[in-house]
Amino acid sequence: MELEDDEADPSTAPPVPDTLPSGEAMQALASIATAPPNRLRRFAVWAFGALFSFVLSVAAWEFVTDLLARNPVLGWIAVVLVGLAVLAALLLSLREMAGFARLARLDALRSRATEAHAKADLKAARGVTQAVLRLYDGRPEAAWGLSRFHERADELMDADALLSLAEAEVLAPLDALVRAEIEGAARRVAAITAFVPLALVDVAAALFSNLRMIRRIAEIYGGRAGTLGSWKLMRRVFTSLVATGAVALTDDLIGSVAGGGVLSKLSRRFGEGVVNGALTARIGIAAMDLCRPLPFVATERPKVSALVSRALAGMIPRNGAAKGNGGGQA
Repeated sequence: MELEDDEADPSTAPPVPDTLPSGEAMQALASIATAPPNRLRRFAVWAFGALFSFVLSVAAWEFVTDLLARNPVLGWIAVVLVGLAVLAALLLSLREMAGFARLARLDALRSRATEAHAKADLKAARGVTQAVLRLYDGRPEAAWGLSRFHERADELMDADALLSLAEAEVLAPLDALVRAEIEGAARRVAAITAFVPLALVDVAAALFSNLRMIRRIAEIYGGRAGTLGSWKLMRRVFTSLVATGAVALTDDLIGSVAGGGVLSKLSRRFGEGVVNGALTARIGIAAMDLCRPLPFVATERPKVSALVSRALAGMIPRNGAAKGNGGGQA
């Protein structure tokens, strides 16, 4: 085949695109969660919200009073319904306030435990462990650990040993439940990213799965945050990760999860799913740090590679996985 034009010059060719997955959905979610507050936007939201509430209140008042004047029976029914709506709004507000209070209690316990560890204060350690016992009293998943702690607590006269016993016995079953939640969220995000080729679906799935995961982690540790509390907690998680650059570190994360040359054999979409799932696991571990009433001292902090390996078992090919299968039984 002869070319009519001049001989092609390799230097004029466009650069080869970098196909390394970067977890675009999680990067977009991090941008949304860590967006700095805008005073003008907050003022506009407050102003429109106040106007809407005022107009709705006036309309409801006029509707009820006019209905009472025309038909007392229907009017009193409207009064009851409006009262129920106001009561529901009040209860929702109280639930959100209680959620913030529970998250603040976990933060206070963790700070007290850290200080007791640092000062080796036995009295402070006993106060922290008693608060942890009251927090999980009546929880069936913690019953065995509570009984084990009561059996051995009187023998310990060291602050570190007492706090480590509470961490190992009381929090161990809760940590297992949290790890299962993180693995499930990582699996969902990875699967949706890999099999649904729509960018907005990726971001929506990542937002829903991560928000649900963080809320469940708070519930397991005793936080039971409401909608606003869960969103605030997610902002704290993403802020801490973005500050340390953990959301952007995908090269080492992919290597630890997928291994050597496996990534080159994966499609771009599947690679994005692996990265998004791994970043979800990293977010879950950060949420553990913020929701756990005791810091990781006696037990090992979960590793991203271990969580994602279990979550994505069977989805990522392993080197040598097919060896030895040729002579299997018929």
